[in-house]
Amino acid sequence: MPRNARAEFPPPLLVTDTAELDVLCSRLRTQRFVTVDTEFMRERTYWPELCVVQLASESEVAVVDALAPGLDLAPLGALLADTAVEKVFHAARQDIEIFVLRFGDVPRPLFDTQVAAMVAGFGDQVGYDSLVSALTGGHIDKAHRFSDWSARPLSPAQINYAAADVTHLRRVYERLLARLEKDGRLEWVAEEMALLADPATYRPDPEVLWERLRPRTSNRRMLGVLRAITAWREREAQRANIPRSRMLKDETLLELSATAPETPDQLARARGITRGFAEGRIGASLLAAVAEARALPEDALPSAPSTRDGQRPSPALVSLLKVLLAAKCEQHHVAPKLVASSDDIDRLASEDAPDVPVLHGWRHEVFGADAQALKQGRIALGVEGKRIKLIAAAN
Repeated sequence: MPRNARAEFPPPLLVTDTAELDVLCSRLRTQRFVTVDTEFMRERTYWPELCVVQLASESEVAVVDALAPGLDLAPLGALLADTAVEKVFHAARQDIEIFVLRFGDVPRPLFDTQVAAMVAGFGDQVGYDSLVSALTGGHIDKAHRFSDWSARPLSPAQINYAAADVTHLRRVYERLLARLEKDGRLEWVAEEMALLADPATYRPDPEVLWERLRPRTSNRRMLGVLRAITAWREREAQRANIPRSRMLKDETLLELSATAPETPDQLARARGITRGFAEGRIGASLLAAVAEARALPEDALPSAPSTRDGQRPSPALVSLLKVLLAAKCEQHHVAPKLVASSDDIDRLASEDAPDVPVLHGWRHEVFGADAQALKQGRIALGVEGKRIKLIAAAN
């Protein structure tokens, strides 16, 4: 923490009852922005257990004990829904997921300083402590990062640690905002906030989660079984409120998709599955999901994500596009990961006109237009000094 921080930032207020929270949130609703963070536990559960909410305005900082007996978080929900107050987070996805589960919607309007920092040229997914140091000269004490936030009472050190995150975030937000306004990039950030502000982002479809396992097969029947049992695992983990990996590990799902067991005996042969699991209610439910997938008609089976268009990208062209991406992002001082994903690059290399984000909006201006020109032979890449340069192709 900077030397002058103690004078600039007031001590945190610990909030443990509903009336106090109501008064706090009423004050915060008169502010132009509020910084927000959470502390939660998720190691033993599917759903995150909200333990602490940190809030700060330009003049005060509070730590809300979300586990305090009798505390009703409704005033917090009203604050997060108040569109007159901007809600500022860093790396907001997990925090927002908690609020969507609790209140049914995303805090609005929303500003994520991690995304803003990527737009402002601080690199891919810059760490919060690094950003605080770069923009404010402050320091984040990491001593309580892995505290048991469900244990009560909260210690003074935990309260101060929790408060520090949103306290520094005020200055980070203000300085990033000024930088983005100067560079004319606030609209870039607004485009990114649209994805974070969509509640569907935090409610993944169990039927598409199998793609994250990246199966190395084009056997559509195997993929159909994998899709079914991955969706089954997600729903069972939600029902039991345990981490999905404690229900079944990814490797086990991949093995079961290949063996497609039909009986408890066959199921029990898979790694990570006990005889009791295979012969019990959960095992029977899993076998039913496998059987349903085995019975699907051919036209209802999925295809491997990387080969759905029947084409594989040229590795050389993919590498060339990645060089162009790095060069353009260096020129514009923006994080490459924010501009184009690996999937975007693969599709640019293999499809004539893919519908990917990089061919729309500010990404098209920064990279997409030149990527298409490079692929069509209208420009080439060269070297000038220590930098990559674009060269117009001869007619």
